[in-house]
Amino acid sequence: MIPIAGMGASVGLTLSTATRERQMALIETGAMQSREIEAFRSRIDDIQTVDQLIADPEVYRFVMKAHDLEDQIFGKAMIRKILQSDDSEPGALINRMTDPRFEALYDGLGFTEGGTVNENTKDPAWIEGLVDRYVEQAFINDAAAQNEAVGQALTFRRDAASVRSWYDVLGNPALSRVLRGALGIPEAVAGIDLDRQVEMFAGKMDLSDLKDPREVESILRRYTALTDAKSGAAAASSAAVQLMAGAQASASGNWTPRLLDISAIDVSVLSGASAYRR
Repeated sequence: MIPIAGMGASVGLTLSTATRERQMALIETGAMQSREIEAFRSRIDDIQTVDQLIADPEVYRFVMKAHDLEDQIFGKAMIRKILQSDDSEPGALINRMTDPRFEALYDGLGFTEGGTVNENTKDPAWIEGLVDRYVEQAFINDAAAQNEAVGQALTFRRDAASVRSWYDVLGNPALSRVLRGALGIPEAVAGIDLDRQVEMFAGKMDLSDLKDPREVESILRRYTALTDAKSGAAAASSAAVQLMAGAQASASGNWTPRLLDISAIDVSVLSGASAYRR
């Protein structure tokens, strides 16, 4: 993967965005990921119930990773109860979960009849959609491991359009943190009453803006710029910018900028080099 550790958030996000497709292609063909993808593709159509999913460790792990729930893999009893829930019942476990990842898992898998029926697992389009989600989540996780602000920005870009209420925003750490940063809301606000937080967000922007890709990108530009300003990663002095925009002295003593064409980056070369830079 392309190393972005130590870069400012603005530069890191720009580089990650420009190389996203090539990085995801590398992930999909990686040794571990390709084995997990093949295991999922070859066995998912045999799974019709929640019990069958839990009983297949490789497919179960794949599904959990795709929904960014790798930290919950060992909570099989809870996952079983969630997936067997009936969301039409107000007291169902799925309706009591505050972590939006569980709702995404529940909705994405689509088990019905108490977890005994699934019409998705034989649908090729659904299968490939989950493979794409797995690869994209691996891409985001790698970015986040190197540069937390970039990982949050990528998650925001992916999840923003699915928001239905301000409470969805508050329940998603990446969404809420990016918006607090972009809108100038102090981090300490995260600890106050939820209704008051909703009032503060609603007073600064319309929720519908999150469904507008142009507004989402505008929010991300503000978030990364302000994050860099707070961390001291100013563009003029950023080590990342030194990498991306070098300078060469001419005979007259003037400096001529050299700009790096991001589209020309050979991702495979940078991926290999990253092992020596971390």
